[in-house]
Amino acid sequence: NHPRPPPTVLPALRSSLHARYSTHDWHHTNMVQLKGFEASRCRAGRLNADSMRLMQNKDQLTYQMQEDSRRNLGERISNIDFWRSELTYELECLLKETQALETTKKRLECAVDEMQGPLKVALECLYHREKRKGIDLVHDDVEKNLIKEVDVFKDCQEILTKLAQKITQQLGINRNAQHALEQDLSDKNSAHFIDEKCFNLRNTSDSISFYHGVEKADGTVSVPATWAKYSEDNIRCSQHARANSVKLREDAEFGLESASEEMWNHFLSTNLAFNNRIAEVANAKNKLQAQLAKILQEIFQTEDTIMLLERSIKAKEYPLKVAQTRLEGRTRRPNIELCRDAPQFQLVTEVYTIDDTLQTLKRCLQEAHDTLQMLILNKSELEHEISVKANSFFIDRKCMDMRKVFPSTPRLIGY
Repeated sequence: NHPRPPPTVLPALRSSLHARYSTHDWHHTNMVQLKGFEASRCRAGRLNADSMRLMQNKDQLTYQMQEDSRRNLGERISNIDFWRSELTYELECLLKETQALETTKKRLECAVDEMQGPLKVALECLYHREKRKGIDLVHDDVEKNLIKEVDVFKDCQEILTKLAQKITQQLGINRNAQHALEQDLSDKNSAHFIDEKCFNLRNTSDSISFYHGVEKADGTVSVPATWAKYSEDNIRCSQHARANSVKLREDAEFGLESASEEMWNHFLSTNLAFNNRIAEVANAKNKLQAQLAKILQEIFQTEDTIMLLERSIKAKEYPLKVAQTRLEGRTRRPNIELCRDAPQFQLVTEVYTIDDTLQTLKRCLQEAHDTLQMLILNKSELEHEISVKANSFFIDRKCMDMRKVFPSTPRLIGY
């Protein structure tokens, strides 16, 4: 079990001795190997040091890049917040203006409807006044005022209707601007939500993952300048719509007030003409009635005169008979007694005088009859004229009763 001693017998073949290295070779090789190992070790050391520095630099770069990205996201969120605020403010202003414009449109429509009543009354007054008769069918101040009133009411309706149509168009423009703002605001909200989510991502977040090649896909459609200009243009468009809307509301307000004032002025002017005409017709009617009373009195007196004339004519018949009977009796006087004596002269004169008196009285009676006929005709004409005036008076009073109700100024300006 003892270890076997090394062989002491030299190799049989001495020829193999030429392959052996010299001591110098051995030392040299060792030295070269040590130098090689040292160089490798140095390279490894440098590599490790460089790697550490590289890792530190890259860690720092990665951290810095991530911080820069996070800062940029934060700035982007701030920019989105700014434009969201601007868009929200403009949208609120636009909605408020649109609501005011819709109210103005309703007021215009109400005012147009309110004008229909007085317009109808004015037309009815013209229609009723066509029922006046004879000379009373006069183109007087009342008729002129009524025709002008109808024209004014129709013109006012047309102006306000056109304004309402313009407002309808503007409301469409406002709604388009509102839609653009709302869409932009909705997009900003979505972008804000996404960027905020991205901003809050950390290396420790659960939702992070690899998306290979995502950096190569570029689906962007704007740059910061065009992105900001888009919202700026939307806001400017909305502001322009609001400015036009305000101008339209001012025009509508002025139109409503002008129309109301003009209608009131014409209404009052027509009423004044009506009152003057009613007073004029009443005065003419009163004068005619006074004249009729006089005519009736004259007819009564003329009839009395006719009766007295007839009595007087009747009364003259007897003296004429007496005178003629006397003359006829005296014609029977005999011979020389047929003397043209004083009684004869007197009787002949009496007969002629009574006959002439009768002719005069009969002419007077005829004149009295003619006068009575004329008075009766005048009475008939007067009664007709009084009925015409009464009819005109009644019509104008009826028209004035119809015109008692007129829309108040607040109603005429659409409230």
